Amino acid sequence: MSDFVHLHVHSEFSLLDGANRIKDLPVRAKELGMDAIAITDHGVMFGVIDFYKACKANGVKPIIGCEVYVAPRTRFDKEPNIDNKYNHLILLAKNNEGYKNLSKLVSLGFVDGYYYKPRIDKEILEKYHEGLICCSACLGGELAQAVINGSMEKAEEVALWHKNLFGDDYYLEVQANTIREQIILNQKLVQLSKKLGIKLVATNDAHYLRKEDSYNHEVLLCIQTGKRMTDEDRMRFQTDDFYIKSPEEMKDYFKNIPEAIENTVEIANKCNVEFEFGHTILPNYDVPEKFETHYDYLKKLCDDGIQKKYGENTTQEILDRAEYELSVIKKMGYVDYFLIVWDYINYAKSQGIPVGPGRGSGAGSIVAYTIGITDIDPIKYSLIFERFLNPERISMPDFDVDFCYERRQEVIDYVARKYGHDHVSQIITFGTMSARMVIRDVGRALDVSYAETDKLAKMIPNELHITIKKALEQNKELNDLYENDPQVHKLLEIAMGLEGLPRQASTHACRNSNYKRTCRHLCSIICKRWTNFNSIHNDHIRGTSVC
Repeated sequence: MSDFVHLHVHSEFSLLDGANRIKDLPVRAKELGMDAIAITDHGVMFGVIDFYKACKANGVKPIIGCEVYVAPRTRFDKEPNIDNKYNHLILLAKNNEGYKNLSKLVSLGFVDGYYYKPRIDKEILEKYHEGLICCSACLGGELAQAVINGSMEKAEEVALWHKNLFGDDYYLEVQANTIREQIILNQKLVQLSKKLGIKLVATNDAHYLRKEDSYNHEVLLCIQTGKRMTDEDRMRFQTDDFYIKSPEEMKDYFKNIPEAIENTVEIANKCNVEFEFGHTILPNYDVPEKFETHYDYLKKLCDDGIQKKYGENTTQEILDRAEYELSVIKKMGYVDYFLIVWDYINYAKSQGIPVGPGRGSGAGSIVAYTIGITDIDPIKYSLIFERFLNPERISMPDFDVDFCYERRQEVIDYVARKYGHDHVSQIITFGTMSARMVIRDVGRALDVSYAETDKLAKMIPNELHITIKKALEQNKELNDLYENDPQVHKLLEIAMGLEGLPRQASTHACRNSNYKRTCRHLCSIICKRWTNFNSIHNDHIRGTSVC
């Protein structure tokens, strides 16, 4: 283990606040001689799976965490000018139990506590603290605010509450920046550490990768807040210290309290979360009592469907194909999956809700066809089952099913009623800053006129996956402006630095232009104890389109 580890890091999924791209974090850590790094996005865990994979691919230990928002009273209180003044707290998962508890806390922050931000409170922190390490966070933390407001008595009370809850897994967080309040806070935390016997830990609250990225980050904050760089009252970080500093820089800054550096390694050694991919958690589908197993019920539905669909034209080829598919479905553990999908499609049809014939690789399944999930005969059209489900490629099957736009909510409500509202969630999607969009955003932040910004944006070819760099290669006029006009050069340089970052989160819409009045939503039915409405990832749960 290296002699320093960054434990307070914001990725691109601290939307319009963090500018660290997930893929760059482990690479930069390795360049600087660090073999571990944490992710602690604001209130969410959107990026943890991609972060974990990127770290593992680069031989860097991933530390999974979150900078949660803590409600000043309870997560249920939502009174203006009181309950929107939340506090920050760093939570890091020590083990898989800690990861589950962190996921639960983040989910409850959205489900119960959302008020401007997803907020938890001390009640659920007490309930779900096992397996977690807690750090007192930045100037926005409850402890830090008490110190800055001159109430050391309150600061001690806050510190001791967390110490009593987390024991030796609670740390006082000192940060390496030159903000006046932070310097005062660091001094007071050193005193508090000695008085209360609570360890210090050094962090840098890294929001961008390198020091020279500071200006781009300021522009990003302007995009978030709707301000311009020329506005005096805009949100700003005051210094350019909030980057992934080298161990040498951190050790030099905290040379008088080396234990704060050493404790980063201590924490990193404590954190050992391991994800298992390919394991799917599905709820139980209740089959009629007369069937011994779920497989027996699926086979009965399939056999009945064969008689209904093919009648006297049933051939041995059809029977063999159905038998083979059923054996694969059983072997791969997807019997309940087929029953669940059949169930809500059957419900929709029974209620007169228009349902599409099925699209994608799922149309290659004769089992899906015979039980009514799809309406396309795979035998007639020579469709291949293995494109949908293949024992040689372990992956969750995915049905694309269209429901009437006007009545799709009825299907979602049915699924929620049957499996429980806290077991069902709609998939999140992220709008990213595409080439044209980021030019417009940056132009607005730099106070470039709309006409000039609009002209530049329209010079980007209207192509899928186009980037500003590609556009410069394709459009000579744009490239000439970039090379010869200082204002355009600056705007495009910043835009290229921010291009592709997530801009906002929303519910996955999945619109399909082939269906004028239909829409698809991925609605994931998930086990309650793994529920995290904000970090669902295809490698954990793949759902089915249910709208």
